[in-house]
Amino acid sequence: MAVELVNPDCLPKPDVYRQLSIARGSRMVFMAGQVARDAEGNPVGEGDLAAQVEQAYLNIGRAMSEIGGSFDDVAKLTVYVVDWSPEKFPLLGEGVARAAEKLGVDPVKPITLIGVSALGEPDLLVEVEATAVLD
Repeated sequence: MAVELVNPDCLPKPDVYRQLSIARGSRMVFMAGQVARDAEGNPVGEGDLAAQVEQAYLNIGRAMSEIGGSFDDVAKLTVYVVDWSPEKFPLLGEGVARAAEKLGVDPVKPITLIGVSALGEPDLLVEVEATAVLD
């Protein structure tokens, strides 16, 4: 694994993400934002934020596997959530936990969460970008 996750002593230590990732690999992967679509492009989890988060994370994990890596190689995530409010944290966490269980990984990564008014298609509630590093 080319990515080490760290919470330095000089910064807060959140439970749900790490402040830093240290990448030691030689190949960088910049993944387009993943949304709630299956491999055939069919919508998944219409109106269900947790289901859409789960699908986006699964898409990242599966794409990483296909190129010889895994979700563990992800160094940074950026999550865009439509009409974000703190009340949505439990649904976000539920979707991440379900995906992590299916992928067999620890989903805790440096993450930026951004509330947006809309995404590319009206049924989408979340989009997740990933940057990864492979040996």
